[in-house]
Parts: sequence; structure tokens; C-alpha cells
Amino acid sequence: MDSQKLENILNLALDAGEEEREKSPSLRTGYLRAEKKWELIVRYYGEIDGLRQAGIGVEKLLGGYAILTTPEGLIPYVASLPQIEYVEKPNRLYFQTDGGRAASCVTVLQEGREGLTGRGVLVAVIDSGIDYAHPDFRNEDGTTRIRELWDQSQGQVYTEEEINEALASGEEERRRLVPSVDVSGHGTAVAGIAAGGGRSQGGRNRGVAYESTILAVKLGSRGEGSFPWTTELMRALDYSVRRGEQWGMPLAVNLSFGNTYGSHDGFSLLETYLDRAAGYGRTSIVVGTGNEGAGNGHASGEVGKGETAYAELAVGTYETGFGLQLWKSYVDELEVSLEAPSGRVIGPVEPFMGAQRLTYGNTEILIYHGYPSPYSQSQEIYFDFIPRGDYVDSGIWKVRIRGEEVVTGRYDLWLPPASTLSGTTRFLKPDPQITLTIPATSSMAVSVGAYDSRYRSYADFSGRGYTRLTSQVKPDLAAPGVGIMAPRAGGGYEMFTGTSFAAPFVTGAAALLMEWGIIRGNDPYLYGEKLKACLRRGAARFPAQEAWPNPQMGYGALCVRDSLPLPSP
Repeated sequence: MDSQKLENILNLALDAGEEEREKSPSLRTGYLRAEKKWELIVRYYGEIDGLRQAGIGVEKLLGGYAILTTPEGLIPYVASLPQIEYVEKPNRLYFQTDGGRAASCVTVLQEGREGLTGRGVLVAVIDSGIDYAHPDFRNEDGTTRIRELWDQSQGQVYTEEEINEALASGEEERRRLVPSVDVSGHGTAVAGIAAGGGRSQGGRNRGVAYESTILAVKLGSRGEGSFPWTTELMRALDYSVRRGEQWGMPLAVNLSFGNTYGSHDGFSLLETYLDRAAGYGRTSIVVGTGNEGAGNGHASGEVGKGETAYAELAVGTYETGFGLQLWKSYVDELEVSLEAPSGRVIGPVEPFMGAQRLTYGNTEILIYHGYPSPYSQSQEIYFDFIPRGDYVDSGIWKVRIRGEEVVTGRYDLWLPPASTLSGTTRFLKPDPQITLTIPATSSMAVSVGAYDSRYRSYADFSGRGYTRLTSQVKPDLAAPGVGIMAPRAGGGYEMFTGTSFAAPFVTGAAALLMEWGIIRGNDPYLYGEKLKACLRRGAARFPAQEAWPNPQMGYGALCVRDSLPLPSP
């Protein structure tokens, strides 16, 4: 299918056959095989309730966004409707795993004259779930600090009263009453850093906003496999913002996951939806920048008219397939070909909108040559390497880029997250910049990188900025993300590393600032972009870094004490 109202990868997925989709994790994400339906993210205006009469599921979100569950045969009909402005399919989300309180100037505010604890602020942790029985998420009397727990995988919301009933029961009865389990432990650790009470060790390992109210969302997976989709994130964010408004509470949201698919300029429907959600109520949304900084998954360069450049890609021996994105300016005319490990040149890619197929050995390459969208000036050429047997052809592949008519000459290429590839699939000359994951590229997000607080040094795995083309300063700041002690699902604590565990320091810090400003009446407007500005202003700048802001740590390292707004004269 070739519709400019559909994003490129969705067009390609619809053009691919069922067998091809099954071999491509990127193309099949969003497809509900048993139902032969697609989950679609749409931006719309006017009224779309009538779609239900055609057998299309409609879930309206905030700000003119919706999720449609659509039979594949009806997608052309959806795209033809004037009230549907643009359509994208979901992408998979990846959790970013690989004593921060004192380093972040938190302790002085918790224990000093201010005595900030996060009381009165709602902290939403959208993640893999939460061990609700862990002492860190319970009050002194043993009752829960969790206002609600939405387990998307079960389609069930558990209330504070239901959780308390479970906690007052024996273990077997507790699991029957509230059977939600954090299998990976990721969400439990994240929630503990942001809002854990530290009760297991007398407050020694308590989180930043340790008296805040917790709203937990366990992300589900509508499709096959263990990875949640971006549609689940959008549902969770919509739910959290609406709950904050309903309960009349300032809201700090933590998102510790992301993906690499997209132009990294902040203009996809997911990114702009996050921007829109951040503008509702008294809300601040914190996102980790991912762990792709040292993943060798981004390459870039510039090519002039008549010049030829190469991006060399090593493909591992047992690679079962992957996607490759090339993004460029639409004003540039570039001839793009592939050079296989044997030296054979495949292509060039035909410069018209639509799906194309190339074959080499045991590898089939599906290509989509796209155009800019109404929301982005960037142009994408997407390659999906699919094995004709078990694995794609290994060796050194080259993307050959020749300048025809050139104005800027800039190009960027991204692979999927390193954790999804065999250990040897990578660019041979990677560019570590613009490796922050999406949606950390969202304009309204507080984007957080990681640093090692023991050595006051940037953590090289942390995703770097800035954003592509728009050059927004991302990350906004960095927080401790190496060797962080946090609650373990099942009880006790353990050490965690990754930007997943840097982001909740900032989420907890946002809750403290909101308590000081909104709850205590010092500044009723301390949320959103104003809160972000305060975090940037208060960030600590290390002498080892020559320039601030920078793509590694943004405006500096989190220091909540210095982020309190200056008093009025």
C-alpha cells in the first residue's frame, strides 16, 4: 500500500506478505495475528465514533489522538477519511537496563529545613509492574502507598482498598486477590528509586519522593512476545494524566524505556502525543535517554554533489533479521545502493514512493522509499533484512550514498537497539551522537541521561543528543545511573545500572519541587516547562566537561537543592 497518510514502515508492512512479516520483528509489531487486525495510532479532528459501526475499535486519547483496532482490509478506508490526519503503527519498547540521593542534592532537602518528601504529589511509574507487597511501598501500619495499580496484561485495575485487602491476607490469598506480578523487577526498582520508603532498612535506601502517592501501570503486550508496544505506553500515559486531574494532584510520570525507530527529531505521533499530554493538568513527564550511546547503532555523514560515501555495517553470523533506517533531507537527491559482503552492488533504490524488493543469497531486503509527512520534513529510506532461511547473510555490508543534487548532504542511519541484535551486528564507524531513544526526543519531556556519581563522569552507555535537525538540547540533564541500590521484586535490594535508573531520580525530584511549589503554595505553577527550566538551572556542571550544555549530560547533573526557584525580591 502506498499512502502518504500512512508512515513508511506501515506502508511496507502492509505490502509485505504474511510470511515476510512473521520473519520481521519490526514489520509485525502492531499486527494482531489471531484477529487479523492492526493497532494503529492516529491523529484526527472532528468525530470518529462512526468507525465503530464498521467494526473498528476506537480508543480516544487526549488532544486529538486515538488508537484504532482495524481489520487489515479496512486500513485504506481509514486512510481515506478526511478527519484522519495521519496514521502510524506501534513500535516495540525496550527497558533500558544494562548512593545517588546525596550526589543529586536530595538528602539536604529531605532532612533539612524544607523537609520535602513528595507528600501530596502523584508519582506514576509506567513500567513492568511493581511488587506491591515490598515494604518500600507500604506505610508504617503496613497499608499500601499505591493509589491504583493498572495491570494492562490482565486488563484489570486494582484499587488501594483491594491492595490493602490483599496485603492483610496470607500469601496464597494475596496472590488470588491481586495477582499482578513484576516478573522482571524493572518497574519495582524504578518505583523504589523515585518513591520507595526504604522501610526494609530503616529508611537507608529510601527513594527521592518517599511519601508521595504511587500510581503504577504494568505495561501489557497486545501482540505476541514479551515486548510492550508504544500503543500500551500511550494508553498508560492517557490514564495517568486523567487520574492526576480526577484526583486533583500534581503528577510526575516516569518512562524508563524507548526504541530507536524514527527520525529522532521529535515529530512522530508518539512524541507529539507526549508533548500534548504534558500540557494537561499539572504534569511533568520524565524519560530516560536509553543505553545506545556505546551500542554502535548510529552512523552519519555528509556527501557533496558527485561524491560517494559509504556506511559500513558488520552483520553477525547468526542474525535472524533486522531493520535499517536512512534519514535525509528531502531537498537532497541522493542515490542509495547496497553493497553485499561479496562486493556485489544491489540497487540503486528507485527514487519513487513505494515498496521495493531486492535479493542477495539467503537475504531478502524489503525497502520503502518514503516522502516527508505533514509533521516532518525528513525523508526516510527503510530497509528490512529478512532471512530466506534461518539467518541473513553475514559479513560487511555497505550502504552506498552518492550525491546527485545536494544542498545539505547530511544523512543518518539507525539500527534497532543493540540488545535485540547479535553481539557483532554494528556499524564499523559509528557516531555516538543522536543515540538517545524515542520518546526522549519529545520536546516537552524532561530527558535524562546517566552518569557515574562515584567518579562524577558521564556513563558511556547513556544515549546522547542532540535531536536531529531541530537540535533541541537533549538530554536536559543527567542523574546517577551506575551501581544504584534499589528495591528488588520479592524483597530486599540489589544494584542496578542504566538510564532506566537515572530517570526516576529526576521523577522523584520533580515530585519534591511540585510539593514545595504547588502543595505548599510557594509556586503554584511549578510544573511542565517551568519545572524543566528549574532542573536545568540547578544542575551541577562538572569541571571535566568543557562546554555546557552538551550532548552527553545536557545542562549538567541533577541537583535538586539548587533547582528550587529563587525567591522573589
